[in-house]
Order: sequence, then C-alpha cells, then structure tokens
Amino acid sequence: MPPSAVGPHGPRGGSPGTPTSRSFRDPHLHALILAGGIGSRFWPASTPDRPKQLLALASTRPLIRDTVDRALGLVPEHRLHLLAGSHLSAPLAAALQEDGGSSEVPPSFWVEPRARGTGPVLTWAAHRIAGDDPDGVMISLHSDHFIESEAAFRAAVERAVEVARRDDLLLTVAIPPDRPETGYGYLRPGDSIPGATGTPAAWRVGSFVEKPDYETAQAYVERGYFWNSGIFVWRVQRFLAEVRLHAPEIAEHLPLLDEGQDERFFERVAHISVDEAVLERSGRVAAVEAGFRWDDVGTWDALARTRRGDGGGNVVEGRGSVVAGRGNVVWAEEGSVVLFGVDNLVVVRSGGVTLVTHRDRAGELKTLLQALPPGLRNPSRRDGE
Repeated sequence: MPPSAVGPHGPRGGSPGTPTSRSFRDPHLHALILAGGIGSRFWPASTPDRPKQLLALASTRPLIRDTVDRALGLVPEHRLHLLAGSHLSAPLAAALQEDGGSSEVPPSFWVEPRARGTGPVLTWAAHRIAGDDPDGVMISLHSDHFIESEAAFRAAVERAVEVARRDDLLLTVAIPPDRPETGYGYLRPGDSIPGATGTPAAWRVGSFVEKPDYETAQAYVERGYFWNSGIFVWRVQRFLAEVRLHAPEIAEHLPLLDEGQDERFFERVAHISVDEAVLERSGRVAAVEAGFRWDDVGTWDALARTRRGDGGGNVVEGRGSVVAGRGNVVWAEEGSVVLFGVDNLVVVRSGGVTLVTHRDRAGELKTLLQALPPGLRNPSRRDGE
C-alpha cells in the first residue's frame, strides 16, 4: 500500500487519533495551524500541489490530520483556524475529511494573501482574533510536526497559557535536545519565573541562537540549551503591543489592517520571521519546557526517528525491501524498491521520479531542486502524469 495512505509500519508513539480529553477548555484560547509551505526537503513526494503536511510521514495519517486532532484537544472547531494559501484549501479539506475525520465541522481556513513569513502572518492573525475577542490568547502550531505524548503536550500548553495570562509574556515551547542538531534554533535559559513552580518548568529566555554549526550545536547541548520548537502562546493584545514596540517593518503597516485592507498589508510588509521581528528583540519572552518527544520532520532522515525500523535500522514505507543493508530510508508510492548491500541511503519513488541520496545529504534537497528543470521539480505536473 502506498505510504501516502497507510504504510506498513506504525508510528513509534502511535497516532493521536480522535481527541478524547476535553478537560482543558480556555474560553478565550484560539489555535492557529500554519499549514502553508512546500516542504521541498521531502521532494519528490512533497510538491507545491501536495506539500509534506498532506503526507503520512509521522503516523499512518497525513501530518495535518494529526495536528488538527491535537489542536481539537485544546479548542472547539470554531476557534481552530488553518492558515495557508488559497491553492491549498481544497487539498487540506480533503485530507481532513478522508477516512472519517474527527471534526464534523471543518476548521475555518484563513487564506494568507501572500507568503511573507511568520512575522506578518502571525501579526495578521493576532489582529483578526483581537477584533473578535480582545481577551484572546493564541497558540500557533505548525502543521507538520511530530509530537509523541498528547497529554504532555496539553500540559505544556496549559502552563504556557497560565504564564501568558498572569505575567503578560510571550511563550515558546522549549525542547530538551537529544542530539546536536544544526537545523534548529536554540534557546539559552534565563531566570526562573516567580510563581511558575512545578512541572512543566517555565523560565525567561536568556537569548535566542540561530542555527549553529555542528561543533557549536554540541557545545549548546552540553551547556543545557534547548531547541526552539516554534510553538508559540501569547495574549494577542500583548503580541500586537510588542510588534509596535520592536518590529517597525511590520508595525508601520498595521493601519492597513485597521482599515480592513489585508491584501495591501501583505503586499507592502517585509518578509520576516516572528523570531527575528519580535522574539529576539523583546524582553518579554519566556519558555515552557516540553515533556514530550518532538521532531519538526524536516528531512527524509527524520523518518528514522518517527517511524519503526527493522533490525538493521531500515525504515521502509510502501512496497520496498532492504537486504544486507543498514540505516536506509525507503519511501515507495509506486512500483517496488529493492536495496541490496548498501547503507544509509534515502530512496524515494513518487510521481514517476526516483530520488537516491545519502542520509547525511537529505537536508540539501533545496540545492538539488535549483539545479533541476521545472518539469522535474513538481512531478505531479509533468506531462503524461
């Protein structure tokens, strides 16, 4: 069976399934799921027409399905919003409803007029929420992350909402690293937060550190730094105030949102991440330590961490087999793929294209795509497919 539907191996931690706990119900909590992006590091399975959040990379269901069900453990459907370009609205809706989605009422789609990075889009979302709910608190989630323990995730969110309300801070979820990782940003812990005792622990962020080289990442792990998950919680009014204080490249265009000119806002605003625009400049940023295993599922190599392998550490999804090899990742949506006597390869068969690379180069696929002709970059649009 093709891995985009149901693979032969289940997730290590199991699929979250339909939410069963509705105990955490803050009447002013709003969940945003950032569901745009191409996921080019998962080419050729991930394309602009079918990005990685529509693939079953961490469980037997699309990543977006797992994320939506996770969010529905926090908020009701009418306070859950998916943010993406208009071209993804139909594919996302289909992914949520196939095989009996858990939500009878699909979460609303907020169409992002232009891709401008997380700084502008989260400002736009916060402004929109504030107009309907001035006391609103928002949690921003990515549509393509792997989270193993739903209970620990909810505990972290509950603590983050508590601190965001009581101390009027901007919160991020901090991940204890289990390896040096050059693809993530890091957090240096600062002072503890008075009143935030017990677990999950909460503390001020001493500093944000951009993606390091391997030796620096090793030093960060040894010194007790944390990964920045990109899962954010804050009061919308406080966030907008911090935008006005620290992000002039965004703040100067806020009057356009006040006037209802959302498209013009996105036309004029700079492309910038929320980390660079606000979090790295603000003195009101804190973190809650995650008590769950997390992965951003950023490259094909991540499947070795999120899926069960065989005795040789090979992960095979779809019709494939590895003989006399170790540490390989195979993804076969069509035909059959057989590996013999090779180690640490990524082999992907999708859309009539076969990719073969070493696992340690799986993060470089953006460079590969720049060298390919347009017809190969998006297999689903090739002639004859």
